[in-house]
Amino acid sequence: MQSQTTFTLSFWVNATRIKNNQVSVFGRITANGKPANISLQRKVVLSEWDSNKGRARGNKQESRLLNRYLDQVKNRIYEAHDELVKEKTFICAQSIKARFLGEDNEEYSLLTLVDYHNTQMSESLSYGTLKNYFTTQKYIKLFLTKKKIQDIYLSQLTFRFLVDFEKFLRSYVPEDHQKQMENNTVMKHIQRLRKMVTLAYKMEWIDKDPFIKFKPTYIKNEREFLSKKELQTIIEKEFEIERLELVKYLFVFSCYTGLSYIDVMNLNEDNITFGIDGRKWIITNRQKTHNKVKIPLLPIAEELIEKYKGHIKTKKTKTLFPNISNQKLNSYLKEIADLCKIKKNLTFHIARHTFATTITLSNGVPIETVSKLLGHSKISITQIYARVLEHKISSDFNKLRENLKNKEKSTKNRVS
Repeated sequence: MQSQTTFTLSFWVNATRIKNNQVSVFGRITANGKPANISLQRKVVLSEWDSNKGRARGNKQESRLLNRYLDQVKNRIYEAHDELVKEKTFICAQSIKARFLGEDNEEYSLLTLVDYHNTQMSESLSYGTLKNYFTTQKYIKLFLTKKKIQDIYLSQLTFRFLVDFEKFLRSYVPEDHQKQMENNTVMKHIQRLRKMVTLAYKMEWIDKDPFIKFKPTYIKNEREFLSKKELQTIIEKEFEIERLELVKYLFVFSCYTGLSYIDVMNLNEDNITFGIDGRKWIITNRQKTHNKVKIPLLPIAEELIEKYKGHIKTKKTKTLFPNISNQKLNSYLKEIADLCKIKKNLTFHIARHTFATTITLSNGVPIETVSKLLGHSKISITQIYARVLEHKISSDFNKLRENLKNKEKSTKNRVS
């Protein structure tokens, strides 16, 4: 159901196109800040128009007739708006205009769809996810500009359009850096467009899905994580600079809990409780997916919570840790990597990978349990983050060799 719509109506004249001292009268519908103009097929002498009131001046018959017509238009437009509200249908300036003009079958455009999706999902999507959709929206507009069109109807979305959009993304060089998008980044933008078009299809704004023949081509990248030795190097490294010390501990905390940056920043005392085993657990909802996660606290994570209890910055924010922006945090992690002589591109998200691999899977924690701890809805998602390490494979095969050897001995003893 659509959220509350702000709706206004005003009348105006186009003074830049005066002819024989007369100007055309227009109506302007504005819904949620987006306007739509309607030509009322009426003219008025410019000097007889009151721009403040949006009406004709005086008591001349022409003025009275025009004002009476404006009142009729106003009533009909408000009725059109009320009808759409009662029908619980999509409301925007264009849809009100279409209902007023009797053009309800007018097609929705691509940019209308994108704007509708981003407005409707503003409360259900996390800030980071919504920001990505706004980025995709920017590239769609740039693509349309390159094609020298302002917008297209959804019925004009074809397989060719998708192929051209993909080609545009692959060749586009962002202004803030010289590096072109990698394959998976391109596919992410295509995927977001696909979700929006699927929404349009479900709402019956289009008759067929143009993505039905489109196959995304993701390249499986190896997810970086820290080895036990690299993680221990960071833990043992002491920093005299307070900001590096804080970032170090936040990173280590994530390595031992699997929590993302925003979920660590949001933690407060209410998220710490005693679990079924009588020990302390973290219970929280992931901001990205809203999935609930329950994580038993390992000793090092518990120590870090205690370390910042009563800190002057946590008292202000009422969180477990002092807050720091994700951008600064990742920037400082680069410094930490250099000081610890770690060659990997150290980001906060690597801590989550490290939790999945070095801390849990490589120590025999089943992938089903790891999936629960990470807050994933499917184990297949966890498999992207987590991989079995070579030394774990070696350890498992040593056990297999031992089992096979024992079976051989048992067989020989029975034969003899």
